[in-house]
Amino acid sequence: MALKITVIGTGYLGATHAAAMAELGFEVLGLDVVPEKIAMLTEGRVPMYEPGLEELLRRHTAGIEGASGRLRFTTSYEEAGEFGDIHFICVNTPQKHGEYACDMSHVNSAVESLAPHLRRPALVVGKSTVPVGSADLLAARLAELAPVGADAELAWNPEFLREGFAVQDTLHPDRIVVGVAGDRAEKLLREVYQTPIGEGSPFVVTDFPTAELVKVAANSFLATKISFINAMAEVCEAAGGDVVKLAEAIGYDERIGKKFLRAGIGFGGGCLPKDIRAFMARAGELGSDQALTFLREVDSINMRRRGHMVELAREAVGGAFLGKRVAVLGATFKPDSDDVRDSPALNVAGQIQLQGAQVTVFDPKGMENARALFPTLAYAPSAAAAAEGAHAVLHLTEWREFRELDPALLGTVVAERRILDGRNALDPDVWRDAGWTYRALGRPMA
Repeated sequence: MALKITVIGTGYLGATHAAAMAELGFEVLGLDVVPEKIAMLTEGRVPMYEPGLEELLRRHTAGIEGASGRLRFTTSYEEAGEFGDIHFICVNTPQKHGEYACDMSHVNSAVESLAPHLRRPALVVGKSTVPVGSADLLAARLAELAPVGADAELAWNPEFLREGFAVQDTLHPDRIVVGVAGDRAEKLLREVYQTPIGEGSPFVVTDFPTAELVKVAANSFLATKISFINAMAEVCEAAGGDVVKLAEAIGYDERIGKKFLRAGIGFGGGCLPKDIRAFMARAGELGSDQALTFLREVDSINMRRRGHMVELAREAVGGAFLGKRVAVLGATFKPDSDDVRDSPALNVAGQIQLQGAQVTVFDPKGMENARALFPTLAYAPSAAAAAEGAHAVLHLTEWREFRELDPALLGTVVAERRILDGRNALDPDVWRDAGWTYRALGRPMA
């Protein structure tokens, strides 16, 4: 009999996973406790911007003309428990307010709400990013609460989605990691992922702690690489070097590689910042905090870049922001997303506004979320409208649309042709040839 899958939590991770499982041929039931979100998904609409996701959702959601009908949504844990053979937990694990540690309340609630409805053998699979040691505790709680007892098994299958590429990363993952306690769980997960495994995706089987550590270890490494090149940018500015050429040169070393070596205003979003902080907090609880003290500096370098961009902007407009107009191109933490969580771009915009400038923001996809988070900033319907009358233009999210701007045309609407490239993604020569003063982090002579 074909496996039936439930996905608990239909945010960014859950909605993508549910639609992808339907694409792989499974009957899928998505669950969320927010009725408005379920209503939206049932209509084939997604509550966030992710390229290709809405099309995938509409291809399978029951009730939509021409859809396969393999995907439905509910708010009922009882319905989910009766329906599913495998239950994926895809809820959020945010940073605790005022602490570095991870807030496990959503994961705990999902397990405690689902378990009482598991009356036949089932596999519960965690995909959320959790502190190492959580799976063992959740497995015991699951067996305690489920009517089926120990036949309600747990596995851990961390997600490795990149915003902007989530559909691709789910359907064609670069690796599949599963932490299991027995052969049955491994067999079921091999069945779930048989299509990508058949395409060559590596399938790595581990214990619970290793599976939990993989995601935070990967994010810590990426964060370290980003902060390393940003530290080099600070040295380049002091020494008169060019961090872009430096990154190019060291990137040819195959031991290092070119990816994640673009200096700028640093990383943000809902994963890297909170994951490395939660990792440090958990290491402290385990008595191995010294192993991760370097992550404090990684975090510090990252936050320092935002302040440095504010200083460059102040210097560019003559030493004080009062009475100056500043255009900010970008609100999301990265392109191809509407996610503004811990966005360096919005952080910089907010700091500049607090120091007296009139700041106007434009982003291709993140305007609604940015307004909700920073309602006091001004927002414009286009890059040109944001730049109107500006004494400085700040490029802070590397959308393709911004890289393809016509500097000569943009120059006709600004008060002064000054551009600060916070992502080192623009061509300095093109902008200078159009009469702009160009500055970028780590490139004092570029």
